[in-house]
Amino acid sequence: MHSGSVTTPFGRRPVTLALVRRQQSVAEIEAGKTAQKWKVFRDASEARERLGLQDRSLAVLDALLSFHPDNELREGAQLIVFPSNAQLMLRAHGMAGATLRRHLALLVDAGLIVRRDSANGKRYARKDEEGAIETAYGFDLSPLLARSDELAMMANDVVGARAAFRKAKEALTICRRDVRKLISAALEEGADGDWEAVEAIYIALVARLPRSPKANDVAGILDEMELLREEVLNRLEMHDKPQNISINAAHDGLHIQNSKPEYPSEFEPCSRNEQGAKSSKEQRPASGALKAFPLGIVLKACPQIVDYGPAGLIASWRDLMSAAIVVRSMLGVSPSAYQHACEVMGQENAAVAMACILERTNFINSAGGYLRDLTRRAEIGEFSLGPMIMALLKANGGEGARTG
Repeated sequence: MHSGSVTTPFGRRPVTLALVRRQQSVAEIEAGKTAQKWKVFRDASEARERLGLQDRSLAVLDALLSFHPDNELREGAQLIVFPSNAQLMLRAHGMAGATLRRHLALLVDAGLIVRRDSANGKRYARKDEEGAIETAYGFDLSPLLARSDELAMMANDVVGARAAFRKAKEALTICRRDVRKLISAALEEGADGDWEAVEAIYIALVARLPRSPKANDVAGILDEMELLREEVLNRLEMHDKPQNISINAAHDGLHIQNSKPEYPSEFEPCSRNEQGAKSSKEQRPASGALKAFPLGIVLKACPQIVDYGPAGLIASWRDLMSAAIVVRSMLGVSPSAYQHACEVMGQENAAVAMACILERTNFINSAGGYLRDLTRRAEIGEFSLGPMIMALLKANGGEGARTG
């Protein structure tokens, strides 16, 4: 028989163009193709969520495959099984008739089987004089053979994504533990700094994690938690370092400590002892000295910059840099001041600095002068983006950004 022929379902069941296309695809199976039926079944089981199937759908598919006498699906072979509903219900562990019909429909919709209905809707086989099956009506398993390679790739993707998700969850658990214990140690031992504010940021991050998180949820929280851990370690490192130089009180410590986040001093550069900072006698080129933060964290800290992106969206660093140029012009920052900032900080970090200035523009008298001051301090290694980002994350309460 021609397994690629198109048939319509019996009774009131409608036919759709998608169903027709799936039946036509069966005719495209390459000559001589084979697949182990239980390997295909395992692949379909791994990919069940992407296929829109449930556990009971797989039980029905397992029952259907059990009626195929060979362990191998072969092109050109008889791949139509024709069990009665009573037989299927028995092999599907006593599944109710209505449930069986529903999951058979799901398997058809998923493109794993095709109905080959007889004139009266019955399932049966007609044999020739030698006893070989000449014509059969029931469920065609040919789509499983046709899609065996696709299902294998889909299963590999699912397994890989699951492994990556598991690793991300483990990393987040370890990072949470580190931050929690480091903050507790700082509070118990009376380390200098507003550790209650840091603890509040930690609690807010944990609270944003859903009860049943998805991969994107875990990845986003992990990025921010790792940033917080780095800032905590920087604080503790500064606490342990001998203070050999006098530090201006207005610039002392991380500005995440400020109990009034709206105050403009949050944007003041960090002390000479902060991450990557060096004294004027140890000046080094600023290129690459500033930490590059994940774009998602920058947009959560500075949501206003999104309005100036292409079409009101920021989906990449290029979009952020384009928005920063618009903001530079709007705030009256000269091209030379911004160009100097790009040369010293790097284009991405200069764009982040402009986004931070925009976020607190109501508290800054001269945006151009402020950017020049940040650039000057970055040149001598006395400026870090960390305090600016963390302070704004706290002030904005972790609000989501509109990314593309």
